[in-house]
Amino acid sequence: AGRSAMGVARVRQIGMYVAHVILGLNMTEVGRGFGRDRTTVQHACHLVEDMRDDDDFDRIVNMVERVTAAALRQSEAR
Repeated sequence: AGRSAMGVARVRQIGMYVAHVILGLNMTEVGRGFGRDRTTVQHACHLVEDMRDDDDFDRIVNMVERVTAAALRQSEAR
């Protein structure tokens, strides 16, 4: 079984959200990095925020945020 389009889209949305929230990139910059426009990033961020009400989903996003923040600290330390 391959990856569903919805699964891939959801992962991309989480990536956009984390790039905006943790890396502090503006929505235009995030969009450029993902090959999407600013309004798509805005939509993704709102969607992820709404979905964080679900505990399992929130745990996943939290883990991605922690890993991203740790990687950022690591790269800044060099």
